[in-house]
Amino acid sequence: MSQSSIAASYLHTSGGSCGRTMLVKRNEVIMDPNRRRQGGRGRRLDGSRVPQLPWTEVTNPYLPMELLSADQLEAIHLTSLRILEELGMEVMSQRAVAVLEAGGAEVDRATRTVRLDRGLVERALMSAPASFALTPRNPAKRVVLGGNHISFGLVAGPPNVHDCERGRRPGNYRDYCDFIRLAQYFNAIHLIGNQVCAPIELPANSRHLDTYRANLMYSDQVFHCTAIGAGRALDGIRMMAIARGLDLRQIADSPGVITIISVNSPRRFDEAMTEGLMAMAENGQAVVITPFTLMGAMAPVSLAAALAQQNAEALFGVVLAQLIRPGTPVMYGAFTSNVDMRSGAPAFGTPENAKANIASGQLARRYRLPYRTSNASASNAADAQGAYETEMSLWGAILGHGNLVYHAAGWQEGGLTASFEKLVLDVEMLQMMIEFLKPITVNENELGFDAIAGVATGGHFFGEPHTMERYEHAFYRPLVSNWQNYENWQLGGGKDATRRATDIWQQALKEYEEPTLDPAVQESLDAYVARRRAEIGSGEP
Repeated sequence: MSQSSIAASYLHTSGGSCGRTMLVKRNEVIMDPNRRRQGGRGRRLDGSRVPQLPWTEVTNPYLPMELLSADQLEAIHLTSLRILEELGMEVMSQRAVAVLEAGGAEVDRATRTVRLDRGLVERALMSAPASFALTPRNPAKRVVLGGNHISFGLVAGPPNVHDCERGRRPGNYRDYCDFIRLAQYFNAIHLIGNQVCAPIELPANSRHLDTYRANLMYSDQVFHCTAIGAGRALDGIRMMAIARGLDLRQIADSPGVITIISVNSPRRFDEAMTEGLMAMAENGQAVVITPFTLMGAMAPVSLAAALAQQNAEALFGVVLAQLIRPGTPVMYGAFTSNVDMRSGAPAFGTPENAKANIASGQLARRYRLPYRTSNASASNAADAQGAYETEMSLWGAILGHGNLVYHAAGWQEGGLTASFEKLVLDVEMLQMMIEFLKPITVNENELGFDAIAGVATGGHFFGEPHTMERYEHAFYRPLVSNWQNYENWQLGGGKDATRRATDIWQQALKEYEEPTLDPAVQESLDAYVARRRAEIGSGEP
């Protein structure tokens, strides 16, 4: 029976082992649930484009979840201040030590230990903005970080790549560019992270130039600057400025790139990262301070202690950024999870990780700082474990009111692999979350009293005007999910979600369209890359 079939009677018939019910009512146009699902809503049997949500600035209209009481939050805060005042941080950069000392910090040069009093911390927090915007070469792709805004970032940093057809392999430039194309294609991804995979066939000291160029050629989004040293950070800033037709002074007033400073927990700021932080701050670009606090390894095994250490390390980085340039856009970064105490292996998407994501949001809001969190999993495959661990960490990020969800799409194997299939599965989860965050509309039309009154008891709403006016856009249209009955799913190849994800990323790459870039801008970028490659090759910073 087709959607336009007119039934002669009202029937309930069961089909299939699960007793699927088909509704038929006399003289009314209805939809046969089995027939409607033959393609699976969101499936592309006719060669049409991959269905997805439009690009949008995502906001969270709901109140944040709070796991910590006011007293507990204050206890963690005060313990963090004790860490800063009594224990301090090891700072490997002599220049940073000098800046901190000039700003009022207590410095022990023999051990490179820097201690901060609470007054210095409070003054720095007063100059840090509560929210800020990053503008890429396409102003329509601007992202706002802070308040109730949420942005999702592409996976960053893995040395390896995987897909179901070619298997696991070292990162390379071809795959890197394909990931950037997919980030541009999928509207749920708002920001490109730090080297989605390392193109190891390229020279290590200059490959960042190639990845920045790919970011600007194959996408028009905000991207992450590698902050391992000042030189790499400055290259990213300058290339984004070229792409936007700005100089360094202008882009300092309108930032367009971001970096993440990973603290070498416990309590160490290495030289390269600290130099990168200072270069970004000097040029007014966004800096995320993210301690790497894995409970049981780089932080104490108790969540309260790990949060106190994380908080102290994050606040220390905020102070340094504000001493360099008051008003520098900074984010409170959190990456607290745990290790497997039997093996020492990192674990993500755990209950402890989800609680840390929520509690870290409370700490960030206490300091009026935008909040970065993550979407992670320890699974070695794009499988059920990868999905439920990712969903667990994602819910923690959303309930904790994260403003930037880093590693939101494509993270696999605890961050050691960027996965094409996992990227697609994650985009499905991100889209579902975006839909979940849309408030429920309650008005006379949506309450539908006339629709309810117009259907007899025991009837159905398939053909009612209220349904027909809304059915095309009534519900979320999935990217990956398949809603066929078992028999039709088998006839369509019997593919599980991971294999369907393979089809989708391949289709997406075919449909990808390179964003327009002014030829003069491209020429300037190419010239910059060539010049800097030569300088780096000759030993210049």
